[in-house]
Amino acid sequence: MNQPTKVITGKCRASFLNVFQPKSINGSDPKYSVSLIIPKSDKKTIDKINAAIDAAKELGKEKWNGKIPPVLKTPLRDGDEERPDDAVYKNSYFVNATAKQQPGMVDQALNPIMDSTELYSGCYIRASVNFYPFSVNGNKGVACGLNNVQKLADGEPLGGRSRAEDDFDSVEDDMLG
Repeated sequence: MNQPTKVITGKCRASFLNVFQPKSINGSDPKYSVSLIIPKSDKKTIDKINAAIDAAKELGKEKWNGKIPPVLKTPLRDGDEERPDDAVYKNSYFVNATAKQQPGMVDQALNPIMDSTELYSGCYIRASVNFYPFSVNGNKGVACGLNNVQKLADGEPLGGRSRAEDDFDSVEDDMLG
């Protein structure tokens, strides 16, 4: 079944990853979420996202009085323009994807990921996302829904948080006395 608003991304970096516990932003309903950092060199994924956004705009005509508004919020954003001081976003686009239901999470061999330390901000993933039109409180646009996540590779953790095993050396018995 061809769904013009659905995209399976290429390899991208996960940032602000909340897939094990929904999180509330500014008092909103708690949601699962991830910011997908997509290299600008991945033209195939960017083209698929743009086509899905265009398909969602067409679907949105029903919500938007039969036409696409001249000013419309879209989810694909340029990291060089919006996050110029963050090296992680250099030469990249990013999309923030959210979901009310927990996304499915698998590893490269399609085994379910249950351990919350396996998926983290900074690892590399592919994501299944769906673009859809919205009209809320006078704001019109296209948003991105998060369906599923596949971990592809480990990466440098983002957000400044270190892992416990990197902070400490193993303890000798004589240190405990």
